[in-house]
Amino acid sequence: MGLAQTQHRFLVRQKVTLMANRYLVHTVGPDGEEAELVAFAHQKRMALKEQFTFYTDESQRQVLFTVKARQVIDLGATYDVHGASGSRLGAFRKNFGASLLRSTWHLSREGAAGETTGQERSELLALLRRAWEFLPFTDLLPFIVPYHFDFTDEERTVMTVDKIFGLRDRYVLDIADPELDRRLAIAQAVALDALQSR
Repeated sequence: MGLAQTQHRFLVRQKVTLMANRYLVHTVGPDGEEAELVAFAHQKRMALKEQFTFYTDESQRQVLFTVKARQVIDLGATYDVHGASGSRLGAFRKNFGASLLRSTWHLSREGAAGETTGQERSELLALLRRAWEFLPFTDLLPFIVPYHFDFTDEERTVMTVDKIFGLRDRYVLDIADPELDRRLAIAQAVALDALQSR
């Protein structure tokens, strides 16, 4: 089946390896569990310019799309998303100032006016996560204080990303806007995990 524009729910799971971060993106089966693998992301660690390559599967033979930072290690870097053919799909960036209190991202689509804004759903949880970072056992932070994001466009929900409680980094990506390119949505969802501390 592959990555179709009609699919509106995906499960994103991080797979940690020694030299790279990897993410697997599946459709959701009738039982709510992972079904078909539709994207596999590979991110090298310690790169001066953040870059992700998304493939159709773990064999990494066929590129689906790419994500690349415009700037070298920058807290407010813009990340461009391009299809396998090189066509630009859009971009996203973290709003560093607003994110000091509540993580905020801006997502733009190629050829569309304006931006979609994504923000942590709970201001209380956002503040709790920041307070928790000063404690000695911060490695447990993602398991105890997860985060959820709502992306809206003029009060209209475009997509949501919800962290699933558990020991692994797993997320549910729900897309409400049928016009939103699924590749752009998946790129942003992965970035919420991979670039959250940037």
